[in-house]
Amino acid sequence: MKSFVFTVPGKPMGKQRPRFSRANGRAYTPKETASYESLIRLAFAEKYPAYVPTDEPATVNVCAVYPVPKSWSQKKQLAALDGKIFPGRPDVDNILKIVQDAGNNVIWSDDAYIHSGTTSKRYGTRPGLTVLVEIEERGEE
Repeated sequence: MKSFVFTVPGKPMGKQRPRFSRANGRAYTPKETASYESLIRLAFAEKYPAYVPTDEPATVNVCAVYPVPKSWSQKKQLAALDGKIFPGRPDVDNILKIVQDAGNNVIWSDDAYIHSGTTSKRYGTRPGLTVLVEIEERGEE
């Protein structure tokens, strides 16, 4: 099994719903989503520049760390940093989905090869997304 760990700095983001053009009715990806997917691809490519996308089964584990709102009281901020308060939105499935889609043709040839994944959210002093990808190597059969 091959393991890859990389970090995307900054406030994590979830996959947004597709938007529809008024002119032709076609669906398109919102700019914020496309930009964050590019940031995820860049973070992986910088750490693993020689990597070639695979079609082997993969597992993806994501940890999203959000900044504690400065508007909160000191007591509430400490509770958040102690893991007693957790972030709400975005939903964990949307965080995992943006990582899966961003990995297409960069980490895996298609996110259909991902057979399992987990996502967790918490508050911390260094916001970012930490991604662990485990690729199962199938032997010649």
